[in-house]
Parts: sequence; structure tokens; C-alpha cells
Amino acid sequence: MQPKKVPMRMCTGCGQMRPKKELIRVVRSAEGEISLDATGKKPGRGAYLCNSADCFKKARKSRRLERAFKSAIPEAVFAKLEEELANDG
Repeated sequence: MQPKKVPMRMCTGCGQMRPKKELIRVVRSAEGEISLDATGKKPGRGAYLCNSADCFKKARKSRRLERAFKSAIPEAVFAKLEEELANDG
């Protein structure tokens, strides 16, 4: 029996490849709403972050999330994401 393939994703903050289950998915829906996706199943464009404040700060400072979603992200959304990340971790 072959071992099961583990899906790998790149963290938007630090750029490391990690198993998908270790990362947090950030989603932009078709309506343009940006939120955290705990299940990994929400429809929309996704970007992945490590569960650390450092990776979130790196992604925010270098505008990697905005580049991944190909749209500007308001400060209020960043504040909400940071709060949700703090509550999860």
C-alpha cells in the first residue's frame, strides 16, 4: 500500500512549504469579503499563513496578501484577521 500524499502549501508570510493542515487559510469570497477559513473548504481565492503573529506581520508589511488576492485590503480587515489569529492561537 502506498503512503497517502500530503498536500503542501506555501506560507504567504515566511515562504516555507508546510503541510496544508498546519496552515491557516485566508479566503477572499466572490463578493470581495476577506475572512479566515478554519475548515479549509470555503469557496473563493485562498492564501495560507502559518499560525504565528510573525508570519502575519511579514505578509502584511510586504503586502503579500494583497498580491495574492489581487486587490487592496482595508486596515479594518487586517485588524479583524489579526484579532481572529490571536483568538485561534
